[in-house]
Formats: sequence, C-alpha cells, structure tokens
Amino acid sequence: MGQHYDIIVIGGGHNGLVNAAYLAKAGKKVVVLERRHVLGGAAVTEEIIPGFLFSECSYVVSLLRPEIIRELDLPRHGLEILPLDGTFSPMPSGDYLWRVNDHAKSIRDIRRHSRLDAEAYDEFSKMMTPMCRFVKPMLSMVPPDPTTLNPKDLKQLHFLLQRFRELSSDERYTLVQLMTMSSADFLDQWFETDVLKATMSASGIIGTFLGIRSPGTAYVLLHHYMGEIDGAFRSWGFSRGGTGAISNAIADAAREAGVEIRTKAPVGKILTKNGRACGVALQDGEELSADVVSSSVDPHLTFEKFLEPDELPADFLEGVRRYKFRGSSGKVNVALDALPNFKCFPGPGVHLRGAISISPSMDYMERAYDDAKYGHYSRRPYIDMVIPSLTDPSIAPPGKHVLSCFVQYAPYKLAEGTWDDQKEAFGDNVINTVAEYAPNIKDIIIGRQVLTPLDLEREFGLTQGNIFQGELSLEQLFFLRPVAGWAYYRTPIRNLYMCGSATHPGGGIMGANGRIASQVILKEWKAGSSRSTTARSPHRRRAQRSGHRFLSRQGRLQAACSRTPRNGRWRRHHRRISSRLPRFHFGAYTRSTPR
Repeated sequence: MGQHYDIIVIGGGHNGLVNAAYLAKAGKKVVVLERRHVLGGAAVTEEIIPGFLFSECSYVVSLLRPEIIRELDLPRHGLEILPLDGTFSPMPSGDYLWRVNDHAKSIRDIRRHSRLDAEAYDEFSKMMTPMCRFVKPMLSMVPPDPTTLNPKDLKQLHFLLQRFRELSSDERYTLVQLMTMSSADFLDQWFETDVLKATMSASGIIGTFLGIRSPGTAYVLLHHYMGEIDGAFRSWGFSRGGTGAISNAIADAAREAGVEIRTKAPVGKILTKNGRACGVALQDGEELSADVVSSSVDPHLTFEKFLEPDELPADFLEGVRRYKFRGSSGKVNVALDALPNFKCFPGPGVHLRGAISISPSMDYMERAYDDAKYGHYSRRPYIDMVIPSLTDPSIAPPGKHVLSCFVQYAPYKLAEGTWDDQKEAFGDNVINTVAEYAPNIKDIIIGRQVLTPLDLEREFGLTQGNIFQGELSLEQLFFLRPVAGWAYYRTPIRNLYMCGSATHPGGGIMGANGRIASQVILKEWKAGSSRSTTARSPHRRRAQRSGHRFLSRQGRLQAACSRTPRNGRWRRHHRRISSRLPRFHFGAYTRSTPR
C-alpha cells in the first residue's frame, strides 16, 4: 500500500474542505481527494464561455456558518461576500412585486397590492426571527436521537426542550406549524396577495421533489430563511469571483494548515480490514492507507459504489437504498451582450441587482409541480434568476453580463425519452419562459450552458441530480439523516465517517456538516488513543496473560453496586464500597472464563 495519512477525505467540495481544514488544524496529516480538475463540488466557478465566469450550480451564499468564516479566517484567504438586494417578481399583468433589504421599502411596495399584507409582513418578519434563533443552535450540534437513553442525547434533548419552553405560546404554535405544514398553507395564514405568497413559498421547494402545497415544505422555507450575513437573518449575497471563490478560500486555509489536496484523483473503492476502514484505492489502481476515512460524497456513492454489500449490515444498507434523492432542478447559465428589459419595469435599474423570481401565482407554482409528478419538466417552470455581474463586474467582460437561472421542476426520471435527447428543448423552454417577461432576452444571448439533473450527476457526482445530496424532507432531517440511528456522522464501518450534505444539518453552502464531523472524528480519535494507552498498562497485560478479566476501579465499583439492592441506602452503600477499594493502581482482577 502507498503513502500513509492520518485521515483521507473523499471529495473536494466545501464540506470536505472544511472537514480537512479543521482536522489539519488539530495536527493531523490529511489528504483531500477530488475527482474533478477543479475544487468545490457544486460550489464551483468555471469559465464555460470565454471571458464569462459561471457559478455553475450553487450561485448565492447565505448559510455559510459565521463560526467557520471566523475560525478559518476566510476573509484573509480571499472570501468577500457582496449583498444581494432583495427579490423582484414580474407579473403577467404588467405589474410587479419588489421586496428589498430595506424593510420599510418592501412594506411600501407590498401596500400597493394589499394594506392588510403590508401590516402582516411586518408581523411575519418579527415572528420568523425567534424561529430562526431557536433552530440556529441545532445547526452546530450533533443531532440527539430521542429513541436512545444515552445521557448525552438526553441532555441535548433537554436543552432543546428548555429552549422550546422559553418561547411564547404563539411562537410555539408557529414552530410546530413550520415543522409540519406546507409552505402554501403556512403563508395562507398570513397573506392574501397571490404573487407575494407564491414568491415566498418558492423557498420551501428548493431541492425537493415536492410542491408548495406538500406538507413539510414549510420547514424548507425556514431552512432558507435562516440565512444570515453579518448577523442579519434572511440576508443573501454573492461571493466575489463566484461561489468557487468560497471553496478556494477554504482550500487555501486548509493548505495553510498542512492539508494535501489532490485533484483528478477519483476514488474507486474504500479499503477495509476486519470491519475497519484502512484506506482507499483510486480508479487508476493507486492505494493510500489511513487511520480514518471521511467521505463528503453522498450515501449512494459511499456505501453502494465504494463498498461491497457484504461489508455493511443488511438493515443499514436497506436504509441507504430507501434514502430519497429525487433530483428536481436544473440550471441554465447564460452569457449576455446586454441587460434583459422587463416589460413591467423597462430599462436598467437596481431592481436587476437582486434575485428575479418567475413565480406569478400559487396556481402557477403548483402546476409546475404537476408536470414533474408525471415525469415531465415544467412547461411553465419556477425560475430564480440573478445577474451577479451587476454586483461583481470581474466575472464578465466590460458591458457584458452573466445570467444564472435556477429552474424547477426538472425530474431526474423522465416519462418519455432521455435527458440527453431533451436537454436543449429544456433550455429553450426556460428561455421562452423568461422571454414572456423580458422580450429582448433571445436577442442578447451570446452563449448558454444547460445543466439537467443527469448532468449534475455525471459532472458533479450528485446522485440523481439532487443539489442537497438528498431531499430536505421531514423524514430525512435531524437524527434521521441519512439513516435512522446513524446520524452521528459515524457509519457501521469503524473509522469511516460521513461529512457531506447528506448529514445533519443538510444542504446549502453551509460547511456545518464538515465542521461537526471533524469534531466527532477528533473526539473519537482522542478516546481511541486513551483506550490504547489503557490497553498497554501492565495491570491489563498481566490480567490478560493469566486468563483474568481486567476491571478499572470504576468498573469494580459498578460491579459491587450491581450486587446491592438499589433502595434508599444506595448512595450510602456506594460511598462505603468506594472507600474500601484500593487506589494504588488503576485496576484489579476478577476471574472470568477465558475467551
């Protein structure tokens, strides 16, 4: 076997890079293996058309954890977040809805449509803030499993229960609704303006094969509402240089900590010995050994492609196979010779500097899902567009622009034909939809890139094209992600860990998955070292040679107490036994049957 490392990280996406950086900062010898020629996974920037830099998949940033930015000192490594100013929603009637970062201006525009909604919008914003504050600590913790009696899990559950009790009664009701309702039904309770509800409910379907009226999508709305920049919730932005600049900043921090990063190094197999991960074999046959393997790719690749079925428990493997990906989105990246001109708001202006949402009504959004349910891409899709070159001119030639179109729905499995056959028709449909609102769009296109779910799977390793490495549905969140009983970043293979978006707290350019996984790995590494030190003690070796079972002082205490009736005198008996036990060494012997 070739070179040895303390830890091998599979996948050079942002979570894998965060994981490697923290492990290296703790003094471990780490290597990152990335299949593609460029780092970043789905958070990547590439020059597809000469002179134009596209954020091919992920295109905005908000969920990146502030503690990661601070602890890895990412601004020093080139990270710069530029604000995304609001959302502009054109309407077929020639009107529009324009919500900006200035709350008062947003309320004034909403008042044009409904005075009641203008008042409700202010109350809604006030209500969502404590919801975000309640969920925020959960993004940085190992999810506790309520089905176990583990004291640590019970302590964390008690912490969450205490936080829940601190909420007001209205806030508790709202939190329960967010965890169980559809985004459409939840917003129906607050607003009456169709375009406002449609645009806001769109956040509940991103990355899921669900419609706005599907239960559970209200939580996904909250998941995206939690985005923050400089402590302000519901704030989104661009990374200067594209989202790939985020990955590059993390990679620079990792290299500074001593991480070795290898691109064009696709993994073919995870090597195991006696139920323990011991390295990887690359597709070219090279083998690398390690004490720990940390995988940032999804469960399908990790457990079904890189491991043999007989290496995993049958029930765990069945859980992996039931894990839902169901990619539902596509992407169209366009190089423009000029800016699009919207009929409802002609000419250039600051309304183009934020997100542009093609979501005119609730029925429009639900019909887009209806097409997908039966295996067709949406004839009138929901489109979330941004023109990042207005905020960051460095990504396009002078006077030119980059248009990024996130499109839903585009089901991975088509009822007729293949994505290879329908790729260009899908791209044409997106452009035709945009042209209904901005008629000049076809005349100013220099070139385009169309990404279908199949392309996302082939090029970026996202199984079934799911941008979050698995749906953010209720049955795949928190202690159930990715498999019930295995949400601790560990796996049935000892020394094999998961650190990608398929773990808690889910997808998005967040980095929390990689950070928490590194904490689990380091803690268990330290515990393993402690166990090894104890195993080398002379008392333990002497006991093993003589066919006795070694017990620590605490173990002898527990054994003695277990033979005593646990009545009201238990504590006194515990103290009496404890005082009698010898303290001159770390262990004693009890007779046992040799194994």
